[in-house]
Amino acid sequence: METISAGGLEIAYDVHGVGPPMVMLHGATSTGREDFAAQVPGFAKAFRLYLPDARGHGATRWDAADGFSNAQLVEDLLAFADALGLSTFHLVGFSMGAMTALHFASRYPQRLRTLVIVGITTQREPRASVIRRTADPALIDGKDPARAAALSRRHDPVQGAGAWRRLLPAIAADVAIQPLLGPRELRQVEVPAMVVVGDHDPYAPVDHAWGLMRQLPDARLFVAPGCGHEVMARRAALFNEACAGFYRSTEPIAQARAARRSAGQ
Repeated sequence: METISAGGLEIAYDVHGVGPPMVMLHGATSTGREDFAAQVPGFAKAFRLYLPDARGHGATRWDAADGFSNAQLVEDLLAFADALGLSTFHLVGFSMGAMTALHFASRYPQRLRTLVIVGITTQREPRASVIRRTADPALIDGKDPARAAALSRRHDPVQGAGAWRRLLPAIAADVAIQPLLGPRELRQVEVPAMVVVGDHDPYAPVDHAWGLMRQLPDARLFVAPGCGHEVMARRAALFNEACAGFYRSTEPIAQARAARRSAGQ
């Protein structure tokens, strides 16, 4: 794992492969190497993959008691890309990472070649209610000790023992109040996009994903059958195939966007 100074953080990240740059953003309480484990081997044959740990997650040290917000994550992504010298890149985000990716795309569309967002809705509910139930440290300790142990293994070595017990409530609190993207902001996402959702996702209902796709200027919708939130892991072969088709069909546009950015247009 490598680290880079960006935006006042020492951001830890994994890097794989060769080719056009792709940044992959993980979900809340996880890491990229876990969320995208089923994608890295194949994607690395076509792209240079960068999988950063979000602040307070994995090996990117940050105490959530000092604040945690989607706005910070968006600025962290910008600083990370700038520090690596990525003038344009493909962007993939899952759940919390998808919300970061979508906000980034609405503010900096010129930096992106393509956008893939998985398991996200621009509406407050049911996302806020579900994460409020699933991010309660007391309930996790009492009813799901295996998850508590996994969270400790994932975060304690760098964040400190028990740091996840501050991180989870901070994430839930931010989801409850973070600004929502409306039609005007979504129309700014002028980049080829694919919205991905499981047909049983408790966080992002299919009709929300369909509505999001309809509001983006150049988007497709992929619904994974018989699947909940973690499409990349639960329906890895279908997801990877859908992404391969998406990247093949949008390659000329992605190359043109990169060329325009390089030329300063």
